[in-house]
Amino acid sequence: MVDTELEIHNLWHQFKPNKNNNWVLKDINFSLKPGELVGLLGPSGCGKTTLLRLIAGFEKPKRGLIKKNGQIISNNHYLLSPERRQVGMVFQDYALFPHLNVWDNVCFGINKQEQSIKRANWLLTLLDIYEFKNRYPHELSGGQSQRVALARALAPGTSLVLLDEPFCSLDVEVRSRLRSEISSVLKSCSASALLVTHDPHEALAICDRVAVLRRGEIQQYATPSEIVSNPSNDFVGQFVLQKNILPIRYIDDSYSTCIGKLNLPADKLISSKSVCMFDKNAIRIEACSNDIFTIIAKEYRINHYVYTVISDGIRLRTEMNLDINLSIGDRCKVQAIHGKRYSILPENIKSNF
Repeated sequence: MVDTELEIHNLWHQFKPNKNNNWVLKDINFSLKPGELVGLLGPSGCGKTTLLRLIAGFEKPKRGLIKKNGQIISNNHYLLSPERRQVGMVFQDYALFPHLNVWDNVCFGINKQEQSIKRANWLLTLLDIYEFKNRYPHELSGGQSQRVALARALAPGTSLVLLDEPFCSLDVEVRSRLRSEISSVLKSCSASALLVTHDPHEALAICDRVAVLRRGEIQQYATPSEIVSNPSNDFVGQFVLQKNILPIRYIDDSYSTCIGKLNLPADKLISSKSVCMFDKNAIRIEACSNDIFTIIAKEYRINHYVYTVISDGIRLRTEMNLDINLSIGDRCKVQAIHGKRYSILPENIKSNF
């Protein structure tokens, strides 16, 4: 038995070669273990769906290679056709055939042998859609359509499923329920999956490992707990963990930020590009008409407000009690809370305010 379901080695891709070398994907390397659910997380346009298309066989990579179960399925000279890859795919819009009912959608592309029919029935039961087998796609809810698309992807006995933001069009309650079920469904089918998402909470909540992409490059590939405890850089900290980021200055033999000095020994060497990262609850604001920060957003969160403030292009977010009722446009002072934790990146130095 192979140790990896999927391997990506030194993968580069661009759609139209030009002198500017606008690579959509740059030197992508990661692997997927059997039975693992891996998240591809990043902002729109970072290359997530392109990577999925390359794995599915819809595109040929410009450089590098892709292996499935130890066998090369793509490189710049060879492309195994999608139908021979044993890879299932669930698209954002589910792409169900409107003229086929649920049963025929799920059975599309499989042989009609007894074992295949049993598997299709088992999947319909597992995904709780057996009672809808005679309905057509227009007669289904979004959640039911998502389950049908997943059943269709798994019906041929595929060991790898590619999920392209499958929950994005669902309401909050249905999305939460289905994403919590997907891991157990995959394990029941002995399948691995690659989940594309731009939602950090979703990736961290359900994935075994997460690859964080930015502008076509992997910033970090690790378990959710490793990403939370040791983000690799300020982008991971800000995009994935929604942390605050501040540049650091060295003034008068000490390190400081625009909200005050840092509790670091003067002999601690850090880069001129290092940043200070901390949670929303590590700072507080108070009204101050002559200070440098201005409130630009205010969000009600049941038991607290989240304020966003800005000064000279620097944005910070803070959680404040409901009795602190400030308004958008107010000037305010930002203060670090004594004893709260912060990190220095990329050195990964941890200390307290």
